[in-house]
Amino acid sequence: MAYLSRAEARALAERVLGFSRAEQARVSIDSGATGNTRFASNQISTAGDVTDTTVTITSAFGRRVASSTTNLLDDASLRAAVQTSERLAPLSPEDPEYLGELGPVPVPERDSVFATTAELSPEARARAVAEVTTPAAARSLVATGFAVHRTGSSAVMTTRGQFAYQASSNANFSTTVRTPDGDGSGWAGAGFFDWNELDAGSLAARAMEKAERSRGARDVEPGRWVTILEPTAVANMLGLMMGALGARAADEGRSFFSRPGGGNRIGERFVDDRVTIWSDPLDPRLFTTPFTEEGLPNRREVWVENGVLRTLTYNRYWAQRQNREPTGFPTGYYMEGGDATLDDMIRSTERGLLVTRFWYIRSVDPRTILYTGLSRDGTFMIENGRVAHPVKNLRWNESPVFMLGNIEMIGRPVRVSPSESSEVASAVVVPPLKVRDFTFTSVSDAV
Repeated sequence: MAYLSRAEARALAERVLGFSRAEQARVSIDSGATGNTRFASNQISTAGDVTDTTVTITSAFGRRVASSTTNLLDDASLRAAVQTSERLAPLSPEDPEYLGELGPVPVPERDSVFATTAELSPEARARAVAEVTTPAAARSLVATGFAVHRTGSSAVMTTRGQFAYQASSNANFSTTVRTPDGDGSGWAGAGFFDWNELDAGSLAARAMEKAERSRGARDVEPGRWVTILEPTAVANMLGLMMGALGARAADEGRSFFSRPGGGNRIGERFVDDRVTIWSDPLDPRLFTTPFTEEGLPNRREVWVENGVLRTLTYNRYWAQRQNREPTGFPTGYYMEGGDATLDDMIRSTERGLLVTRFWYIRSVDPRTILYTGLSRDGTFMIENGRVAHPVKNLRWNESPVFMLGNIEMIGRPVRVSPSESSEVASAVVVPPLKVRDFTFTSVSDAV
């Protein structure tokens, strides 16, 4: 097995802590196998598989804390890593936020290893790639993309008696298809736990259609547009807000979620009342990380309910400062949706834009969660209830909060591939949205 079982991880952690002479210590173990296949110009360009186990030991003397990491698992190397952390800790400044290591705390248990992903071979990845490159070549199109999967485990053990373990599988497949002259470009991608859920042929068909339809893109005037965002574009935006849910930044006045005059906005309505977002490490659609690097359990959290902010993320230190319980954290999340289809949204639009996904996203103003970026791989004009013609990509300046406050229609949630780099990412399940007044600031000639 390419990753450590619970028994193997526990035995290794006990062996490492057996070398410890610190007042408190914690060992973190990450093991697993990652495989990937890249393709370009309708052929595989690289493929590789990596198996590794890393051990990190954190040693504390009072509030002086240091860590050391190794991937050598013999006794001499493990002992050397422990001793390195113990030499460094007394040289480190005191950490006023160090609360000590956790004692025994129950952690959510779930099995999210899928044999189809864990046992995936390079040949199987190549067959999936062929489902894209073969039809692309037959239509004189050029396909590129990335298939990647990981199956592994992580474990945490402390000298105070906490032990947490998880094992999981995850995979991602995406493709960009372009016309030979580079004039048209289309993208499609998906994330999943079970490799059998991949329908590479459908992804290829979607990307090829967008590539062919996006030829001859026209200029369009910047401004505030009625915009239909496909699920990947919604996830590109929503992740920016989910990453801004820190309670400390809000309480210290550094966040959109800060309340004028002090405190935070928990309990306030701030977006459309149809917006509900939650995370849950036990939900089979998400399987979010069940514990932190400290071994603190994750749990189901409703972040936004009917447009109201229900909670923010509290780590152990800030929860203690604010006299609250530590919360879970949204490594993956689910946004509830409605019944509208993309076709329904298009038919209901007199004049607007259809966006496949966003790219090159960068922060502008953290206080408003304002970001900028570009549309990419399929942006289209909608006129009189139909897709009229492709338009050139556009730079946008927008906040996910404003987007969620301007919703006109909501579709059914689907799992997407939200990462710009198409790497394996936590599960994100979101619906397509039709929104008003999405702000585009300039035209980009890039395809």
